[in-house]
Amino acid sequence: MRDWKNSAKGVLAGGITGIALGLGGFWLAEIPATHAMGPVMFFLVPLGAGFAIAMVTRESNTATAAALLATIASLAILVAGGMETFLCVLLAFPTLFVALGCGVGLGILARRLSEKFASKNATFTSFFLLSVPLMILAGHRIELSTLCHPRQEIVTSTIRLPADPSEVWTDLRAFDSVTAEKPFLMYVGLPIPVRCEIRGNGVGGKRTCYFDKGYIEETVTEWQPPNVMGLSIDRTNMPGRLWLNFEGAKYELHRENDKTVLTRTTIATSNLYPEWYWRPFERWGIVSEHEYIFGDLARRLRKADPK
Repeated sequence: MRDWKNSAKGVLAGGITGIALGLGGFWLAEIPATHAMGPVMFFLVPLGAGFAIAMVTRESNTATAAALLATIASLAILVAGGMETFLCVLLAFPTLFVALGCGVGLGILARRLSEKFASKNATFTSFFLLSVPLMILAGHRIELSTLCHPRQEIVTSTIRLPADPSEVWTDLRAFDSVTAEKPFLMYVGLPIPVRCEIRGNGVGGKRTCYFDKGYIEETVTEWQPPNVMGLSIDRTNMPGRLWLNFEGAKYELHRENDKTVLTRTTIATSNLYPEWYWRPFERWGIVSEHEYIFGDLARRLRKADPK
């Protein structure tokens, strides 16, 4: 019974330590100029949290349980508080998990090293624990000078539709509902388009697209029916901190034989680093939105012409 109580105390102490460092690192790691986040948040913070957890617990199994508790609790707090979406948390989890595990391993080694100096054990532990927030703070200061500007992403998708461009244009400019097969990411939190409405025709017209959570307001910048519609994004009201911001969109239609070739281009800026990790997910999400709208257009055209 005593061992169980000691283990529970160790898990609780380690969990609280990990939660404090994880949430503190989350708020510290944001770059004020762009709200960007990079390797400090996704690698250094969980590494430091894992290290600290292992230092305040006495057994490897206890440290592992405490690390798991801290991870789940920290991410749940961010999602429940509306500071992050479930999808963002899900995509970030692999990097957080690996870095946290490495931190726990390093912490266990450091603790064993400190135990060799029994008379100075408390001093060693205090030194190691104090080094963690200092390390995160130093990393944050370095990132301030490297993540000052968002990176731009341009994503283009194309579909061939069995209809005249004027028919596609009518369904494209505004629609009161969207029904299509949902891509995988929409089942785990990617915003789902619901409807779009437009006020006014031509350049300067206002278009609002509503999602299951939030909306995007746009202004028409190009208007050449039924071939070109360009849009600038005026305002995005979505859950989370919007690490991926949309700047503009463009629809281009042209006739090819008996079909219409529709090309959708989305211009977005990203504040997430490292690029090699986040870029494929970002493009996957944008392409999924394109494909969902394309699927709805194809459905509408089939319904209008059952042949």
